[in-house]
Amino acid sequence: MPNIKSAEKRVRQNVKRELRNRRTKSMLKKSIRRFEESLQGGDMEEAKVTLNAAVRQIDRAATRGVVHKNNAARKKSRLSRIFNQSLAV
Repeated sequence: MPNIKSAEKRVRQNVKRELRNRRTKSMLKKSIRRFEESLQGGDMEEAKVTLNAAVRQIDRAATRGVVHKNNAARKKSRLSRIFNQSLAV
C-alpha cells in the first residue's frame, strides 16, 4: 500500500480509469460482435446499421485513448472491407 497521500490518490484514480476503460473496451467488442452476427444473418440493412454503430464505438474508444488511433483505423477498415465483400457476393 502507498504511504504518500498523492500515491493513494493515484491508486484510486487508476482503479476508476481501469473500470472506465474496461467498460469502453467491452462495449467496443460487443458492437463488433453484433455487426459480425448481423452479417452472418444475411440482413444487409441491419448489418449496415450495426456497422455504423461499431464504427462509432471504435471512434469513441480511440478518442478516449482506450485503443490507439491506428488500431481503430485498422478495425474500421477491416469491418468495412468485410461488409463490402459481402455486398458484392
